[in-house]
Amino acid sequence: MTAGRIGEVLEVRQNTLSANLTVLRNAGLVRNVREGRLIRYYVDFEGVSGLLRFLLEDCCGGEPALCQPLIDDIACAC
Repeated sequence: MTAGRIGEVLEVRQNTLSANLTVLRNAGLVRNVREGRLIRYYVDFEGVSGLLRFLLEDCCGGEPALCQPLIDDIACAC
C-alpha cells in the first residue's frame, strides 16, 4: 500500500505517518519499495512473526510451553 493511501485510510497527517512508518521500518515490521515518486509499504512477516513469538513467550510468565500451540500456529517455515 502506498504511504499516501495508508494516510488516507488511517486519516493521519503525512508528517505523523512518515515518522510512524520510519519507526515500523526500523523495527523490522514493514519494508518499503520506491516506485518513482511513490513509496509502497509491505508487512515484513518475518519481523512481525518474531515480535509475536517474543510477546507470546514473554507473556507466559517464564513458561513458554503454555503458549507453544499458538506460537506453532503463527510460526512460518516460509
